[in-house]
Amino acid sequence: MSNVESQVKTAMQAALDHLKSELKTLRTGRANASILDKIHVEVYGSHMPLKTLAGINVPEPRQIVVTPFDHSSINAIAKAIEAANLGVNPMVDGKVIRINIPPMDESIRKQIAKQCKELGEKTKVTLRDIRRKFNELVRKQKSEGLIPEDQMKRAEKQIQESTDKFCKDVDATCAEKEKEIMTI
Repeated sequence: MSNVESQVKTAMQAALDHLKSELKTLRTGRANASILDKIHVEVYGSHMPLKTLAGINVPEPRQIVVTPFDHSSINAIAKAIEAANLGVNPMVDGKVIRINIPPMDESIRKQIAKQCKELGEKTKVTLRDIRRKFNELVRKQKSEGLIPEDQMKRAEKQIQESTDKFCKDVDATCAEKEKEIMTI
């Protein structure tokens, strides 16, 4: 039974970690190098993650500087950033790309906060799917005679408690990100 509990917690923690990585890519009012994490650049005949092609740093609160390792790929990187539709305009400045993060107006903030809520809801659906899968597993073990009914009930209760805990964690994580997005 403890094996099932640890599997449930591992699966739910993976879903929460995925949410956190997705939330990092959402734009806030401040410069954040994580918004470039999903960008892939077509260079050397293949699509490569931007992180492997350039150094990314944040020298000022509203600016990101991308320094390509190979300066011949600078235009391809700038085009990929522009094509990513992040609402920013990359500027090639010698051997670096400067990305100024414009202040967001209220409608953009609300739109990004809505994306944050949607990601949170998707994660909760994933958590409920994990709960359903493990509840079915425990019921199957009981029907096969591998565990008694009281142990099945205890396992279902533990699975529900884990689901509730992780749903609260998702809500807290999303609320924190929404606060960050709405802060001017």
